[in-house]
Amino acid sequence: MKTPESTEELRHKLSRELASKRALLIDRHPNARNSLRIMLSALGVTAVHNAGSSAEVLRQVKGHHFDIILSDYQLEDGRDGQQLLEELRQQHLVALSTVFIIITSERGYHNVVSVAELAPDDYLIKPFTADELHGRLIRALYKKSFFAQLYEQLDNGAFTEALATCEKLLGQESAFLFDALRLKGEILNALGRHADAQLVYEQVLKQRVVPWAKMGLAMALRGQQQLAEAEAVGQALVDDFPEFTAAYDFLAEVQDDMGKATEAQEILQRAALISPNNSNRQRLVGDVAARNNDLQMAEKAYGKVLERRRGSSLKNIDDYTNLSRVMVQRGHTEGARKVTDELRRDWRGNKHGELAALVMEGLCAEKEGDPAKAKRAVEQAVLLHQSLQDEGAATPVSQKLTLDLAQACLATGNEAMAQELVRKVAAENHENRAMIAQVQNMYTRAGKEESGQELLAQVGREIVELNNRGVMAARSGDVQGSVQLLMEAAERVPNLQFLVNATKAIFTLLDIKGWDATLAKRGLRYLEMAQTKDMRNPRVISAREMYQRVARKYGVSIVPFSGARNQGDKAAG
Repeated sequence: MKTPESTEELRHKLSRELASKRALLIDRHPNARNSLRIMLSALGVTAVHNAGSSAEVLRQVKGHHFDIILSDYQLEDGRDGQQLLEELRQQHLVALSTVFIIITSERGYHNVVSVAELAPDDYLIKPFTADELHGRLIRALYKKSFFAQLYEQLDNGAFTEALATCEKLLGQESAFLFDALRLKGEILNALGRHADAQLVYEQVLKQRVVPWAKMGLAMALRGQQQLAEAEAVGQALVDDFPEFTAAYDFLAEVQDDMGKATEAQEILQRAALISPNNSNRQRLVGDVAARNNDLQMAEKAYGKVLERRRGSSLKNIDDYTNLSRVMVQRGHTEGARKVTDELRRDWRGNKHGELAALVMEGLCAEKEGDPAKAKRAVEQAVLLHQSLQDEGAATPVSQKLTLDLAQACLATGNEAMAQELVRKVAAENHENRAMIAQVQNMYTRAGKEESGQELLAQVGREIVELNNRGVMAARSGDVQGSVQLLMEAAERVPNLQFLVNATKAIFTLLDIKGWDATLAKRGLRYLEMAQTKDMRNPRVISAREMYQRVARKYGVSIVPFSGARNQGDKAAG
């Protein structure tokens, strides 16, 4: 790959292999997709799938592996191809080896090319020819072949191996130096080696000022708890690259960590003005505004989310309850009832939807001064919530809805049930400051601030005690006893800390005693639950690294990074 001859040979080989590639075309206009299909056919690509909507994209990527994805910049739901790429990558629905090219106008290109957090492999400016498309595809596939082993390792969550591969690639002469440095920095941050990542990003910034390197540096500083420095870099980033919206989200998180809730809300609102169609960001604005008691802004932001998601396959029950909850708090019960009626229609036959509607009905009735009606609705909601728990529903009741039910219980005098619900949510989210703040606000609004503080303090003490028992057993050399205690803790309180600790304890025991398929399966379940909570958390990545190392030691096939839920049985055996 180093010599011109081998590079040219590889390009010819990739050109011949185009015929074996599977492609997905994403465009809301059928005629545009048809034109692309004809172009690809002329290049020998005949396995071509189509998607005219985000819902169809999700269905396609869950059912097939694609080598090539060509996406128009403007999508049908107001989002853009850049946002779609970031969602697919972050949810591990598309492999890093997949070529993702965005098709855009010249104006759209200038809007995103320099500031994309997760850059596509290339951009095609309309209009373009089949020859241009062919050249871009070969160039992108050539780069994919250079990083093939590294991408596979990252897709499987093997970060330590990926770092070693990255170092080897950096030792080669190639046109991909900055790509390799970017990957190295991201891997080091993911592994929690933030000081090392800082050095990589500073090395890049000495040669060229690029937003991704500034962002990586800010993340490395935050990882080292240098919050003021991280805030300063984040602020400079949004000042110098105002279109780089991911920087606003990061800066808001840092400011939230620093207790600057008002500043965090303001920076998110600025980002929302730049990308008004980004529902995730509007939801963040609503969440922060609600915590800041800026209910007018919270209602406006949540309203935009529901408007964007209305009729979409991406709609979420929490989007209805977020809006109706804030409306109730503002005394707009008539509007809240309309949202609740809409929720019932859109989620007819769904028990979670019915539960949410009953909770909101109870809160509306209580606000309107009809305690009997409120109590009836909340009692029905409690029974439905219990039945969902007893059934072991495939989709758990959302944490936000559980807190809404707790609030309704508080409002109607059932403080014992409210405590039971809050205790579970607080234990599972004891590191989630936003969720804990929501609990505190709930008790304050109910005039029971001291009760809320005492409950949270009690939950905190119980978590420390549960964790210490397992940790002390491990330190005393009782690995078997430690595993049992930490598994009990994870079953009782499946928060990220306990899930990671139980996973590590299980695979430490297997490392010492030998492979046990049943125990490994349980460890994989805890690991998958932890990944669902925060896939990028360094503690989760560390737990996965330990699992992979032990599995390799015994020659057991490793579960792909995003497929643990479906393949746990196969790999555990």
